[in-house]
Amino acid sequence: MNRLLPLAVLFFCCSAFPAVRADTPPNIVVILADDLGYGDLQCYNEQSRIPTPNLNKLASQGMRFTDAHSPCTVCTPTRYSLMTGQMAFRTPLGGRVFSGAGGPSLIEPGQLTLPQMLRDQGYATACFGKWHIGLTFYDAEGQPIHDGGPTGVERIDYSRDIDGGPIDCGFDLFFGTACCPTTDWLYAYIDGKRIPNPPTGRLDKSDLPQHPYAVDNRPGFVAPDFDLEEVDLVFLEKSKAFLKQHVSTKPDQPFFLFHSAQGVHLPSFPADAFKGKTDSGPHGDFIFELDYVVGELMETLQSLSIADNTIVIFTSDNGPEVPTVYHMRHDYGHDGARPWRGVKRDNWEGGHRVPFIVRWPGQVAAGATSSELTSLTDVMATVAEINDTVLPNDSAEDSFSILPALLESERDKPIRPYLLQQGFGGKKYLAIRRGRWKYLAHKGSGGNNYATHPQLIEYALPDTAPDAEGQLFDLQSDPGETKNLAASHPEIAEGLRSLLQESISSGRSAPVRP
Repeated sequence: MNRLLPLAVLFFCCSAFPAVRADTPPNIVVILADDLGYGDLQCYNEQSRIPTPNLNKLASQGMRFTDAHSPCTVCTPTRYSLMTGQMAFRTPLGGRVFSGAGGPSLIEPGQLTLPQMLRDQGYATACFGKWHIGLTFYDAEGQPIHDGGPTGVERIDYSRDIDGGPIDCGFDLFFGTACCPTTDWLYAYIDGKRIPNPPTGRLDKSDLPQHPYAVDNRPGFVAPDFDLEEVDLVFLEKSKAFLKQHVSTKPDQPFFLFHSAQGVHLPSFPADAFKGKTDSGPHGDFIFELDYVVGELMETLQSLSIADNTIVIFTSDNGPEVPTVYHMRHDYGHDGARPWRGVKRDNWEGGHRVPFIVRWPGQVAAGATSSELTSLTDVMATVAEINDTVLPNDSAEDSFSILPALLESERDKPIRPYLLQQGFGGKKYLAIRRGRWKYLAHKGSGGNNYATHPQLIEYALPDTAPDAEGQLFDLQSDPGETKNLAASHPEIAEGLRSLLQESISSGRSAPVRP
């Protein structure tokens, strides 16, 4: 339940952040890329081989965070955490990554979400693109399926509503896909709570591009209107149409648009208009297409004269994928994880340190850079504070407001006392960061096996404290996470391990709210 801030807290907010005007709620656009690495953008990596002019421009117009993290190193848990402000490992299915007709939704009925919180404040809410937080499809007998393989897709009764998706989690409108759009067993668009054009047969992969980045493309069931090479442009047109329609019909109502891109998850299938547009192959072209999508969304906001009262947040759900990093390094001299160790699934920095750009004219200084430690879980508390909303204690348990960082207000300590991270596999692979110190409560990467994976063996590093229970790194002196200090600094390792356990047992990392 949302409540108005107490008078004393309101006075503090108004006096500490005088630029924020509660009488003009800003529109909010969150653009979430898929598997885009910290080093994929020119504004984060001066050695990037891929032109990203629109994202460079976005960064020049807003604030670029250099110590921002996805809550998990894979997509489903991160998306859950973005929508709820809670680490996904706290849920019974928190380590799951769904496919096909898999489910149910990680978001439980009645759980407060970012879109529901905003809808309660009078916002129109819309989601276009990849969902991938779990859904419930039903068979002809009305039984839930929850089968992530091809057999589950074959059982779907397309005349029945789909439960647990965006419409049930606070969004007024949804058009997109259940899981990864061009990877999954189900290649079809959901409109609201139904698939209006169901699959009619198996995907014929013979007509699709064949290259090292065309992997991770299951031979699933495909609908007649589903072109795997045009998915992101379909999502773009839906988002643009929503913006134009909303401004035309409800110009005084604020809106929240969640644009959840397909790019740049494998397979790298850029649309025809982008093939060969870079010197970095199909994946470079795919990143260039993503950059175009961002530019088109910004141009739409400008053309509708609403860009100045719109907060735009751009980020990614985790680090870059294994085959992407391997081939881009070897074939084009481009490192999507630069300068960090690790890739998608790993609890090392490359698996979860992501681009995070915020544009808010008149509030966030143009061309600013912040080293504030932050997580995608923090979007919910930040938006709540911007809208003078107090979150109840049984929601957003891992969300901190980064509004002070956005407004560059003076403070004597970091916003976050510590940060939690989740590797691939849920509670077995957790990490904690406090200041310069990072502790992994496990051995290895927490995701990929560098000893056996043919594309990762060359990047394997020895554990300098093999007998220690976990891994401790000093990111200030060793940002590459090459020296495990758990044995030489046991008191720091034990302190972080204890703090992690305390956060697990208490069910929250954010403080109890007044």
